[in-house]
Amino acid sequence: MANVIEVNNVYKAFGKGESMTKVLSGASFEVEKGEFVSLMGASGSGKSTLLYLIGGLDRYFNGTINVCGNDIGKMKEKDLSRMRLDKIGFIFQFYNLVQNLNVEDNILLPSSVKGKSKAEMKAQLDEILRITGLTEKRKAKPAELSGGQQQRVAIARAVIGNPEIILADEPTGNLDSNAGAEIMKLFSEINKEKGITILQVTHSHKCAAYGDRVIELVNGRTDLNAEGPAVPVKDEASASV
Repeated sequence: MANVIEVNNVYKAFGKGESMTKVLSGASFEVEKGEFVSLMGASGSGKSTLLYLIGGLDRYFNGTINVCGNDIGKMKEKDLSRMRLDKIGFIFQFYNLVQNLNVEDNILLPSSVKGKSKAEMKAQLDEILRITGLTEKRKAKPAELSGGQQQRVAIARAVIGNPEIILADEPTGNLDSNAGAEIMKLFSEINKEKGITILQVTHSHKCAAYGDRVIELVNGRTDLNAEGPAVPVKDEASASV
């Protein structure tokens, strides 16, 4: 199967000079189309930073990252924004819902950006509401939902455009164990039913077990046997570690 994500010898640091903090030190791995992969590591290991680099949310790094056949480092900002909109769904620990919009309008936000009307999206909206168990909550506002339900809305929003990849950063981090398990089951169902590639960052072995395999990030690298040279970063930028 073809690779949809290729990370090759990626280095990343924040700050300059004596205050420089190295976060990634030669990380390399590949994810095949349709895989469900869990990226694990201790707090501060660089796993969230790496996820943001893959998603093009931070572009300051050394090495190469290819997503859906595109070299992230060489893409124009306009093309990168279009790829994120069409091919990548993002899910974060904090749900990032618009509080004054109801469930279905939150889900349809990416489609609205693409210029699609609610009428055009009705069939897809009904399907994703069914899959995520939100049909009865479609007119509810975020404040009327539990944490697990809000994360389901965020997942539905990421999935409705049929992206090739979902990037999820600690998607169960704000949920209790029961709600977290339900979210992971939902990820597994979406991965199998829709064939969407999922790369999730997690510190939980239970959550990681829902994936096909685990990639461990230790001291900024995924290949612990490879000793690479210290590579300076192009510039400094802010991102979550």
